[in-house]
Amino acid sequence: MSILVNKNTRVLTQGITGATGQFHTRACIEYGTQMVAGVTPGKGGTSFEGIPIFDTVARAVKETGVNASVIYVPPPFAADAILEAADADIPLVICITEGIPVRDMVQVKRYLEGRKSRLLGPNCPGTITPGECKIGIMPGHIHKPGSIGVVSRSGTLTYEAVDQLTRLGMGQSTCVGIGGDPVHGLEFVDVLEMFNNDAQTTAVVMIGEIGGSAEEEAAGWIKAHMKKPVAGFIAGQTAPPGKRMGHAGAIISGGKGTASEKIAAMAAAGIRMASSPATIGTTMQEAMSGK
Repeated sequence: MSILVNKNTRVLTQGITGATGQFHTRACIEYGTQMVAGVTPGKGGTSFEGIPIFDTVARAVKETGVNASVIYVPPPFAADAILEAADADIPLVICITEGIPVRDMVQVKRYLEGRKSRLLGPNCPGTITPGECKIGIMPGHIHKPGSIGVVSRSGTLTYEAVDQLTRLGMGQSTCVGIGGDPVHGLEFVDVLEMFNNDAQTTAVVMIGEIGGSAEEEAAGWIKAHMKKPVAGFIAGQTAPPGKRMGHAGAIISGGKGTASEKIAAMAAAGIRMASSPATIGTTMQEAMSGK
């Protein structure tokens, strides 16, 4: 049983009447995902591609039994969309939206404490269990069912890693983009623990970035608990201190969060580190062979 999503996942799109929401909802339908409802206030009673649209998340849950939500709502309103999904007790809430104010996310993070909903994102590509369910913006065709788990802060590098794995004949159990914002939902450790307990997953690729301390914390957890081989890569190795590179969370401050610190911590935990993005796939092969 792979983690987070599978063929039985029933998905709600918040922001389904926007161009982005419609484009990616259509792509998820084409992949085979059960997209069963949409929510846009004021559009209740209409439909998109045969999917009923509701005014509220609570009504959508009651009428269709959704157990996951994906959010494409614009940044000023995305935090409220997350809160609405949490109020409806949707087990998995995936927020794709980029540019949500950090202050909004601090309030969201506090609100979610002790609630049933788990948040993935924001500013993330989503998650996919190849051949079963795709929720988000990742290109489905590069994925292949298999046993390698992938967890990453970077959407683009997730796709690069998956493409390499697939070309090398290594399919994926589930791929999870946790997002690059400084305040977000599921962390590396949360996903790593799921992979560690998942019988379908035999090894894991972990892709981090400069900034913050999530990778060091994950390395500590891996050293203490991980039973499966892990290959890793840290993006932003050439970034100068104090310069933001890509994601809002990818900034080195106070001498902390540097690539060298993260690489050293991960290597010390037994993670096989790739020297460049181009070698993530072969590094996974080496980690699995133990050579």
